[in-house]
Amino acid sequence: MLEQIFHPSELRVDALFLSYAHIFILLLFGVCVIWMYLHRQKSYMIKVRWVLLAILLLSEILLLIWTISNNMWTVRSNLPLNLCTISIYLSAFMLITRSYRVFEIIYFFGIGGALQALLTPDLFYTFPHFRFVHFFIAHIAIILAILYMIWVYKMTPTWKSIVKSFITLNIIAFFVFLVNIQTGANYMFLARKPKGPSILDWLGPYPWYILSLEVLTLTMFILLYLPFYIKKKRL
Repeated sequence: MLEQIFHPSELRVDALFLSYAHIFILLLFGVCVIWMYLHRQKSYMIKVRWVLLAILLLSEILLLIWTISNNMWTVRSNLPLNLCTISIYLSAFMLITRSYRVFEIIYFFGIGGALQALLTPDLFYTFPHFRFVHFFIAHIAIILAILYMIWVYKMTPTWKSIVKSFITLNIIAFFVFLVNIQTGANYMFLARKPKGPSILDWLGPYPWYILSLEVLTLTMFILLYLPFYIKKKRL
């Protein structure tokens, strides 16, 4: 059974998008979000911070062990330069330090990137493969970590946070773009679109979809801020 779950020869090429396994994960994600919101004021939620931190760090350690042990680690695929990988490290740092400066930046591209990954996973493994479990647990943990800081530590972004997050994301993207050129990689999908269905399919051909993605990203950031804006207006 463990051989079936962890061995790379068990690659599945069936469409994962909106499969039974995918739908189940989305429902599980919804349950986790609702549970955290309903229990946000409970005293034991302080311990949840360390649980989330452990999940984030363990997910990266296990992925590193898996890729190395199966001779799959490459510069073109496994540098920590994908947006969600960057979000994992920033989320872990945020949980440890309770840093508002990190929160206001990662709130936008952390939730935006992880949510897109959950809805349109660029993944060709299905349950019970290790990569399937790792992929969804890691992305769910990113979102839960950010929501945790909002609901437990009462952190809220501002309009300036949108600007800070957008500028930070573009600085990261510029560096990643240069790495892609040097290595032939496709980190952050800045060299080509993912093979699976994604929102990028609607944004035109390369390289124009990158410009469209900038507009879409800024729009998403504004939408993510709207709940806080509306709340402030009501107070």
